[in-house]
Amino acid sequence: MAKRHKNRQDGFVFSTNPDYIPEDNPFASLSSDNAKHSNQSLRIHLVRKKGNKEVTVIKGFEGNEATLKALGKMLKSKCGVGGTVKDGEILIQGNKRDQVRKLLIEEGYSNTKLAGG
Repeated sequence: MAKRHKNRQDGFVFSTNPDYIPEDNPFASLSSDNAKHSNQSLRIHLVRKKGNKEVTVIKGFEGNEATLKALGKMLKSKCGVGGTVKDGEILIQGNKRDQVRKLLIEEGYSNTKLAGG
């Protein structure tokens, strides 16, 4: 069995630069292009799935798959629920429409509207 080192700090980066963003940060691309976000028209729907469970669905995203997945991951973590990215849509478990809309507006998606009844 390998010996463990007490002073080993794998994965930690210490920096005094307040603007430092690590290269492998999945959210780095989200905040870089706010000008592109403002002209996107996102719609937030509430859908009932099998077993009468509610799912918040974000439709209308225009961009690459990596940015869509990073946005989905950010929304899931900030809402504290599960979800997935499938077929160009973000699915968030539960009725989180108001919270998702607020988070999207904070990220620069100003043309975000609640859709459906």
